[in-house]
Amino acid sequence: MSALTEFRSKRSAPTPIEATDTVHFSSTRRRLTPAQRKWAEETGFDAKPGGVCLLADANGKLARVLVGVDRQDALGALAALPTTLPAGEYTLDADSVPLDAQLSALGWALGAYQFTRYRKAKRAPATLAVDTATFETLAPLVSATALVRDLVNTPTEDMGPKHLADAVKHLGKVHKAKVHEWVGEELLEANFPTIYTVGRASHRPPRLIELTWGKASHPKLVVVGKGVCFDTGGLDLKPSDGMRWMKKDMGGAAHAIALAGLIMQAKLPVRLTLLIPAVENAVSGNAMRPGEVVVTRGGHSVEIDNTDAEGRLVLCDALAYGAEQKPDLIVDFATLTGAARVALGPDLPALFANDDAIADAALAHGRQVADPMWRLPLWRPYRKMLDSYLADFANAGPSRHAGAITAALYMERFIPDGMPWMHLDTYAWNDGDRPGRPRGGEAMGLRAMFAFLQNRYHA
Repeated sequence: MSALTEFRSKRSAPTPIEATDTVHFSSTRRRLTPAQRKWAEETGFDAKPGGVCLLADANGKLARVLVGVDRQDALGALAALPTTLPAGEYTLDADSVPLDAQLSALGWALGAYQFTRYRKAKRAPATLAVDTATFETLAPLVSATALVRDLVNTPTEDMGPKHLADAVKHLGKVHKAKVHEWVGEELLEANFPTIYTVGRASHRPPRLIELTWGKASHPKLVVVGKGVCFDTGGLDLKPSDGMRWMKKDMGGAAHAIALAGLIMQAKLPVRLTLLIPAVENAVSGNAMRPGEVVVTRGGHSVEIDNTDAEGRLVLCDALAYGAEQKPDLIVDFATLTGAARVALGPDLPALFANDDAIADAALAHGRQVADPMWRLPLWRPYRKMLDSYLADFANAGPSRHAGAITAALYMERFIPDGMPWMHLDTYAWNDGDRPGRPRGGEAMGLRAMFAFLQNRYHA
C-alpha cells in the first residue's frame, strides 16, 4: 500500500493532478498561467488518454500535473502515473473531470506494483493521497491483488505444494483459522485418489490443504483453488512453448487464498472452508498413464484420456469433499483451459454457474468494480464428448470443440443437484505491460467475487 496514503491536512500539500479530456480541455487551459498554457502547447499535450504534462510554477518547481483520461475507464485513468511521475506525493484535484474516486485510486495502486523477490525495485513509486474511507476500502483489495501476483510470479522451485500450504498456514495464523492438510499417502487413506494420482510422480508430494474459519451457525461457503504448481502435461507432454509459463498453473489457488483472506479480514458472517489441492503434474516412472481408470472421491470412475487435463482431476476430489459439507455456495477458481482463452481472450475470465440468479449477480458486481467476467454455458448435451467405453466418463475426449465447457461439465458432475456452484476459468496472467496491469501474474475475477460475496453475506 506504499503507493496510497491517507490525506491529512498536517502533511505538506501534495502536488495536484488534474484529470482532463478532449471535451473539457478548454476549461483546463483557462485555469493555467500563460506560461503553463504555452508549455502544454509546446509539449503537444492534447488531453487524449495517456497524455501527461508536468507544469512548473514561477520558481521552476513542479506545481501541477495534467493527465488525459478516458472517463469510461476510471481504473486505467491514473494507473501509469506511479512509475512515471517524479517521486513524491500527489492528489487528484477537485477541478478534474468526474472520475470514480475509488476506481481511479485503485488503478494507481495496481499500477505501482513491482515484483521484487529476485531483484530490487526499479524505483519507488509516486504516492497518491486519498481520504481515509477510500484508503480503508482499497487497502485490503490492493494487498489481495499483490498476493495473487506474488504467488503466481514466483517460480515453482520456490512455490511448490508445500509453499502453497505455507501461504495458507500464514493466512490461518493471521486470522486465527484452523488449517489441516493431507500429504502424500495420507491422501489415499483419506479418499482423495485423483489428487494423489495427478501428483504422485513428483519428488514433492501432493497435498490437500484445508482452512476453516467462522462460526458454525453461519452459512457455509466453500472456496476451492486449483494448485497445480507446475504442469508438464504429464506423459501427454506439453511442447516447450506450452510449458514455459506453467508456473502460473496454480493461479486458481492464488485467487482462492487471496479471496479467503478478504473474507476473513472483512469478517463476513460465513463458515468458510478453503480447499487447495496442491500438486505438480510431473513425469517419472510412476506417472499416471493415458487409459488408466481412477475411482474418484465422488464415486465416479474416470478414464484418463489425457494426462494434461489434470486440473479438473485435482479439483473434482476437492469439490466432492466440499459438497459433503452441504454448503450454501461453492466457488472455485482455476487456470483450467486454453479453450477459455481462445473464446474470450486473456482479459475475460469465463464464468460457469448452475444458478442463473447467482451468475447474474456475480457478473453485475464484476461490472461495478471494473473486474469483468463473461458467462459461458453449461451446455449439458456436450457431456457426451466425455463418454468412456469402460468408465463412467473420461477426463477429456477426442474433440477440441467447447473445451472450456466440457471441462466445466466434468466438474459439475461432482456438485449435487440443487447446490449453488460457480466456476471461474481465469488466465491469471498479463502477457505484456499495460497501465495498472504489469506483465506477469494477475488477479482476474477476485474483486468481482469478493463484491458479490459481500453483498450476499452482509452482516
